[in-house]
Amino acid sequence: MTPSRPYLVRALNDWILDNDLTPYIVVDAGIQGVSVPEDYVTNGQIILNVSPGAVNDLLIDGDAVGFKARFGGVPMQVYVPIIAIMAIYAKENGQGMVFGAEPGAPEPPNPDGTSDSSAKSPDHLSHKPSLKIVK
Repeated sequence: MTPSRPYLVRALNDWILDNDLTPYIVVDAGIQGVSVPEDYVTNGQIILNVSPGAVNDLLIDGDAVGFKARFGGVPMQVYVPIIAIMAIYAKENGQGMVFGAEPGAPEPPNPDGTSDSSAKSPDHLSHKPSLKIVK
C-alpha cells in the first residue's frame, strides 16, 4: 500500500482550517530535499504555519508539501518532502497528529546520503504494530 502520511496531512490540514484554527507542521530539516529558511531551524527542526493567511499556493501531494511564504520579509519557495513532516497540529489547542515510521514509506537517508537497510533485521519485521495515545 502507498504511505498514508500525505492523505493524513491533507485531511488534518482541512480539519484544522474547517475549525477556524491555524495549522502548523513540524519538519525535520535534516532530510534530503527539504528547502526551508535555515535561519529559522532549531535543533534540526522547523515549525511552519501553513494557514492560507501565511502562505501562497499551498500544494500537498503524495510527494511533498510546497508553498510560497515570506520569512523576515524575504519571499521564499518552501519545499518539504512528505517523509520530513513529523507532525501537524492546530496552534491554538495542540490537536493534531505526530507521525512515526510507516510501512511502505521510504526510509530517510543517512546524513551521508546512503540508506541504512542493514539496520533492519528479520526480527524487526516480526514485531506487532502498536498504537500510542497522544494527548
